[in-house]
Amino acid sequence: MEEARWPTIAVMGAGAVGCYFGGMLARAGAPVTLIGRREHVEAITRNGLFLESLHYRGQVAVAAATGLEAASQAEVVLLSVKTPDTEEAARSLAPHLASGAVVVSLQNGVDNAERIRSSAGIDAIPAVVYVGAEMTAPGCVKHTARGDLVIGDWGDWSERLAAVFERAGVPCRVSTNIAGDLWTKLIINCAYNAMSALGRTRYGRITRNPWTREVMRQVVEETVAVARAAGVRLPEVDLVEPAWKVGEVMSGTLSSTAQDMARGKRTEIDSLNGYVARRGAELGVATPVNQTLHALVKLLEEPGPS
Repeated sequence: MEEARWPTIAVMGAGAVGCYFGGMLARAGAPVTLIGRREHVEAITRNGLFLESLHYRGQVAVAAATGLEAASQAEVVLLSVKTPDTEEAARSLAPHLASGAVVVSLQNGVDNAERIRSSAGIDAIPAVVYVGAEMTAPGCVKHTARGDLVIGDWGDWSERLAAVFERAGVPCRVSTNIAGDLWTKLIINCAYNAMSALGRTRYGRITRNPWTREVMRQVVEETVAVARAAGVRLPEVDLVEPAWKVGEVMSGTLSSTAQDMARGKRTEIDSLNGYVARRGAELGVATPVNQTLHALVKLLEEPGPS
């Protein structure tokens, strides 16, 4: 039986997440263009993408570009920009989006699809990303843990996309409760990202420390309370234990917030603990631990002398 044709794919925001998933797709034979910063694009154009994964280590031939016109022929656009850049990226992408193309939000946070729609009129498919990855040098991505996706049920396209990712060795399932899945991931992000950044440490150490482990418990309980108050359907289980287990499975992972802070870049904390604190205030749910973690990261984000 003849294999299905690969769709043409553009990855907008070729950082660690975009390069990992784009690299996996390109390695499997999909026509992929990575759209990112000049230093990465020049390195990838010159040498290919260096992908150091749990099961593969080598160069992947893949197209790369700095301009959004490179997305104009894509049937699928994977949007993996940082959450503070969501609206601007969506507005910039809209004029280059081909008729019938589908956009998939491979981002942290729970409200990116709504923000993409309100800012640019694009109906993006929300997705949940589980991967530990870091850019170790221009054009070099290191995969440290997991590497699977959950995408929203958007009809035929979702099933086709899931099949495309699976064919590339990326586990992917279609969810009929994507809001619940997005919030489940948000719970994990809120439990780890800020503490990994503030402690300059990886996940395993956070879960082994009794003090940070207790802080994680409080973060999870606060975030679950906000989600339930917002009417989100979460699994009917205690989510504290599964959150702790993530640190065991992804013990070597350094959070994206920690990576951003180490590079002096703006973090996504407003879409993580900050989002929970804002929604909690709107819904009358107290979130003192999320609020504190958000405030501490924001303090360190500020430019100027210490």
